[in-house]
Amino acid sequence: MNGKRLLCLLLIFSFLCGCTMAPKYERPEAPVPAQWPAGKAYPPAENAAAEKTAPLPWRDFIPDARLQEIIQTALANNRDLRLAVLTVEKARAYYGIGRVSLLPTVNAAGTWYQERIPADLSASGNAYTAEKYSVNLGITSWELDFFGRIRSLRDAALEEYMASREALRGAEVLLVSTVAQAYLALAADREAQQQVLKTLTAQEESYRLIRKRYEVGMVSELDLKRSQSQVDAARGDVARYTQLVAQDLNALNLLAGSPVAQDLLPENLSSVGPPRDISAGLSSEPLLARPDVLAAEHRLRAANANIGAARAAFFPRIALSTSVGTASAELSGLFKSGSGVWSFTPQITMPIFDARTWYAYDVAKLEKEISIAQYEKSIQTAFREVSDTLAEKGMINERIAAQESLVEALATAYRLSESRYNKGIDSYLTVLDAQRSLYAAEQGLILLKLVRINNRITLYKTLGGAVQ
Repeated sequence: MNGKRLLCLLLIFSFLCGCTMAPKYERPEAPVPAQWPAGKAYPPAENAAAEKTAPLPWRDFIPDARLQEIIQTALANNRDLRLAVLTVEKARAYYGIGRVSLLPTVNAAGTWYQERIPADLSASGNAYTAEKYSVNLGITSWELDFFGRIRSLRDAALEEYMASREALRGAEVLLVSTVAQAYLALAADREAQQQVLKTLTAQEESYRLIRKRYEVGMVSELDLKRSQSQVDAARGDVARYTQLVAQDLNALNLLAGSPVAQDLLPENLSSVGPPRDISAGLSSEPLLARPDVLAAEHRLRAANANIGAARAAFFPRIALSTSVGTASAELSGLFKSGSGVWSFTPQITMPIFDARTWYAYDVAKLEKEISIAQYEKSIQTAFREVSDTLAEKGMINERIAAQESLVEALATAYRLSESRYNKGIDSYLTVLDAQRSLYAAEQGLILLKLVRINNRITLYKTLGGAVQ
């Protein structure tokens, strides 16, 4: 009896303390430089000694109260984010299945058996009817995980679950950034719409004056038609920006998951509180904390665990089946003394030859190599995205300053050319050229201001919501 107890304790100890056959996980070296690019196109890097990567709550990053309300609505109603949440829940359920696979499955069963035995098959020579009633509580084919096959599968499911959680975090950062950029695009297009409306009013007034001059013979029909062409072009731009504003609003409603209230919409770019200016620091190491990079690493860990399961498939599997209960030929005697029954059936399966096992092991190793390549590619992609954003950040202020100077110069040129035309010194063609150049420069300035604000949002997104 003591020997049986000892054996039982050893089996339990082996079950509880058994290790997996997965190879030791080692994170691959990041295939990117340790620091961000430096040069004229990039802003000066901050002191590396002061670096500390931490998640930045989106409410701290985006101070505009109206935009905050729209983002909060999107986080609650956006269908893409809802799908991401459900994907996480599904991955967690799969992990739960893998975790409880280590535990035995206990079933209760009640049976009633009745059979007629003919006389020529009966030991007594007489026909009779046999009956049997039984109630059993048992464990069916409980695998003892000596070689860690089930544990490896459980670990792989856990890593897939963790990867889905990181994907959800990335989806939240992406949704916040996309809503903010859609909101700013609407603001910029509304500002441009206001600009073209002012331009149309000015062009119509200019056309009215030139028409009066034409009617009294002071200007040619060519000048009249050139002026009319400017009015028609401005009318077309008004229609185009009216369309863009409507489409921007449709996109914002889709992201928010419900119609956005009119009082939450921006009038122009100046009415929007700009996002907080953030820094990428000096080191590129924060990339390893980006949600998509962490998700790729968790999938790599899952592939590593699957190798352990594939290795364990080459070793024996030990399973136990046992039951205890009561049985009787009569229903009334089912629970009487002496009616107890039990069974204990250990089973060991030793693989001798199965070519599929070898191929499965090869597949597991190749999947790990694929996961390594995907992990390294995610880091390289992240490095390129942040570097591009930093290059844009380093040059955008110079671009805006140059554009503002251009607008000022062209406005002066337009005023002078119009004055010279009114005095009969210059042709109306010079006025038209100055008008077109000024109009294009003003539209370009609005676009660059949008780019500067969007750059902060893009940097927040490419850093995965974590800043120095």
